[in-house]
Amino acid sequence: MQLSEILVPGAVRVLPKVSSKKRLFCDLAEIAHDVHGLPQADALTALQDREALGPTGVGDGIALPHARLEDLSHVHGVFLRLEQPLDFDAMDRKPVDLVFGLFAPVGAGVTHLKALALVSRTLRDPGLCAKLRANTDPSLLYTVLTEAQASQAA
Repeated sequence: MQLSEILVPGAVRVLPKVSSKKRLFCDLAEIAHDVHGLPQADALTALQDREALGPTGVGDGIALPHARLEDLSHVHGVFLRLEQPLDFDAMDRKPVDLVFGLFAPVGAGVTHLKALALVSRTLRDPGLCAKLRANTDPSLLYTVLTEAQASQAA
């Protein structure tokens, strides 16, 4: 699986300020709707339900909110770079500024886990995260993400 299979350029955004985790989930659901055609209300509810099970802030300023939705054919991604870090109840209690949201089909057990592992591995690279934090151009952020993942696979 390649990152470019789940993330399209239009699903990469830079947000100047997000007031809360709920607002962030609203933004993720709205972008998933606009770019991938996902049902916005269902995406928001699924993100909130998953987060209620435990925070998806994995540390080092990174969050990986994810949800499963009915009627999806494959995994869809949305990447957000927050200009102002957001308190996210992350494991290390650090605010989050890099957010990769994943939306998977309900029955996509292994595929969903592979997508999560792929994103996690990609964002575990401190050099990559530094490049993401140093740029505000969504097309450049997309390139950094997809080229880094492609070079890791080589």
